[in-house]
Amino acid sequence: MESVIKVVPQDDFHLLITFNTGETRLFDARPYLEKGVFNRLKNLELFKQAFVAFDTVCWPDNLDIAPETLYDRSQSLPCSEVSNG
Repeated sequence: MESVIKVVPQDDFHLLITFNTGETRLFDARPYLEKGVFNRLKNLELFKQAFVAFDTVCWPDNLDIAPETLYDRSQSLPCSEVSNG
């Protein structure tokens, strides 16, 4: 199973995520912002506090998204589009 090793939150509610496979992928979190507890992440300041723990992306107050969801619902990026964040 893929594990998250790095996350860089973007200003447009996307996450630039590096997985243990060596891939960097772009995850659009906007659809989640209308769902339950994730509604709090509409606050960009909170959204940008994303960090890696337990092999996935987490936020303060015990918010997280499963790593398999992050991988399956993200888009692969060509190397030229990957920034160092």
